[in-house]
Amino acid sequence: MPIKQHDTEKDKSAKELQISSDGLMDQLKEFIEGTIRSKIEGSSRSSFTYSKPYTPRIDSLKMPMGYQPPKFQQFDGKGNPKQHVAHFVETYNNAGTYGDHLVKQFVRSLKGNAFDWYTDLEAGSINGWEHLEQEFFNRFYNTRRTVSMVELTNSRQWKEEPVVDHINRWRNLSINCKDRLSEASAIEMCIQGMHWELCYILQAIKPKTFEELATRAHGIEMSFNCKEDEYSVDPNDDDGDDGDATP
Repeated sequence: MPIKQHDTEKDKSAKELQISSDGLMDQLKEFIEGTIRSKIEGSSRSSFTYSKPYTPRIDSLKMPMGYQPPKFQQFDGKGNPKQHVAHFVETYNNAGTYGDHLVKQFVRSLKGNAFDWYTDLEAGSINGWEHLEQEFFNRFYNTRRTVSMVELTNSRQWKEEPVVDHINRWRNLSINCKDRLSEASAIEMCIQGMHWELCYILQAIKPKTFEELATRAHGIEMSFNCKEDEYSVDPNDDDGDDGDATP
């Protein structure tokens, strides 16, 4: 075979190989681009499409005929989540809703950040009320502060604070105290934090209930204020009536 013809066939084979290689590269490029495009379009569709967070079993549960969901204050992610769940369960139980039927109704009790959390739950991931309840507690925490006995003991009536306001403030603190007090001990401790005049009199009276304490303390405080008014002197009031005399 002549050398020139051999070179021509060799060049032809090289060109065919190059074309075949370029074709494979184009196909691979199209495949990669198509895969990326489908993922982007799929994620875009999923981000704008809502999917229920509970399973088909939960979705198939039907409410009784004529059922009317109760209304109550919604949870926005702040406050006490345990109290919210307790309120939700008791309210819906009284309306005839129990167990896994609560799952589909729970969204009605949420708003704000709590509602955002619910809509972001994985589709079809919740298969029962206990599961949803646990997920809720895992996301939202109790922010209520625990009051120590030392703080409660050192709580004092503020200057010019009405005694009833002091009693109410002290009782609100005592509710969050980790140590449980009998009513008699709580009343005694509350009295010890009052202004000394009130404290002295009330310790002798020994009120038995907080209602009696508030009533008696308010009455004593009112009597103190009346006495102060009696002894107060108007600086614009002169001692004599000489101003009416003729010079």
